[in-house]
Amino acid sequence: MKDVRISNSGTGRLFKSGLLESLTRTNFLFPVIFYYAAAAGCLLYALLRLEHDSWYNWILLPCGMLTFTLVEYLLHRFVFHFRAETPKEQKLKYTIHGVHHAFPKDKDRLVMPPIISVGVALLFWIFFYTLTGEFVWYLFSGFLAGYSTYLIIHYSVHRYRPPRNFLKILWRHHSLHHYYSDDVAFSVSFPLWDWIFGTMPSLKGKGQSKESGMLPDR
Repeated sequence: MKDVRISNSGTGRLFKSGLLESLTRTNFLFPVIFYYAAAAGCLLYALLRLEHDSWYNWILLPCGMLTFTLVEYLLHRFVFHFRAETPKEQKLKYTIHGVHHAFPKDKDRLVMPPIISVGVALLFWIFFYTLTGEFVWYLFSGFLAGYSTYLIIHYSVHRYRPPRNFLKILWRHHSLHHYYSDDVAFSVSFPLWDWIFGTMPSLKGKGQSKESGMLPDR
């Protein structure tokens, strides 16, 4: 998406249809609350209905959150940034993610529309169920909580100035992805994956984009 011109204000229209266009815009609080509530519901179901209750079941909660950070990285790198060669592929890529790079501060497009994310979540539930059986409720609870946590981080990075503490690294890392190179720094909530998979940005010779306004001071 190197040919996408960055604008730190305004928004872009994706569809002529007002209905379709409205479906691409979401108030970030709705999915955050919805998926935290869904995570709590999964955990409550596990506690009330599952017979095999043990302390080690709770290990699946952080495992689920960590699993989400890996899924986040893989989807961002290989789905949202897939190699688009034909005009149709380029248009699809812009529709699903390029518009976010063109207007990175558009608050209504900082989360995946629920009409899509719910379907994706159900597919992951089916996948995890085939692997863990009834213990899926613990794992999926952590997975959904990880998603909501990611949404908060992603929204904050794009909408607010970096904090004066260790969390500042999350702001800087994602800003490098948007304003330095979109071929690196794919992880938002857990940058360690970029180090593990060799997509950590090199800061040698790095200059701040004139259009960014996002890279925090060192």
